[in-house]
Amino acid sequence: MKRFVLLLVLTALAACTQKDAPPQAAIEPAPAAAPAAPAAETAAEPAGEPSIAAAHSPNVPAGDYKVDKAHTSLIFRVSHMGFSHFTARFRGVDAQLHFDPRNVTATQLTATVDARSIETDYPDPKYDFNAELQGEQWLNAAKFPEITFRTTQVEDLGNGALRVHGELTLRGVTKPILLEATYNGGYAGHPMDPQARVGFSAHAVLRRSEFGISGGIPLAGTNMGVGDQVAVTIESEFNGPPAPKAQSKS
Repeated sequence: MKRFVLLLVLTALAACTQKDAPPQAAIEPAPAAAPAAPAAETAAEPAGEPSIAAAHSPNVPAGDYKVDKAHTSLIFRVSHMGFSHFTARFRGVDAQLHFDPRNVTATQLTATVDARSIETDYPDPKYDFNAELQGEQWLNAAKFPEITFRTTQVEDLGNGALRVHGELTLRGVTKPILLEATYNGGYAGHPMDPQARVGFSAHAVLRRSEFGISGGIPLAGTNMGVGDQVAVTIESEFNGPPAPKAQSKS
């Protein structure tokens, strides 16, 4: 009986204590652990970008190089009514290069493009759009069959970047032109390619009206026509001196 009474007293005291106590704050869940910082990634060159290490390969010989036509492309783009950039190419490209990777400012390049080699993707076989572009209104290839370029100055911007100043002759008109170029590297030779090889990428912008090609240029403030500015993209490789023969060990 005494134990029962004692139990009632303890229960009553506990109830009073809980009633008088201030309300307990709601328990918030523990904050989630912050995600671990990712490990630093190793710097890598973007796909398609030139290799700086290759650009400074020490064994690329200085000398005279000739364009490798199988690995050279000359593409141009021009706005078509503001809806797209019409794209075409020249297949007939020849070039000679004097190049020293240790003294790129002494680079000399001469190039010749066959104006009659223009090629488009115009799909209608009944209409020779290539022939129209060779006509008097455009390239006038019958009278001016060659487009030529020669360097006048080359600036070395570092890490393979070059600024190539030159003169472009198109339709008998000669104007200065600037190419932003990259020396992509090269080698002295390869077991399957027994000669030196170097490669470049370049782009430039010209105004066709400066060369007498003004047909279809839109009126000011409109896009209804063919743009005046022409963007030129060049990818090219050059073959050079024969690779040095390995010395036989005695």
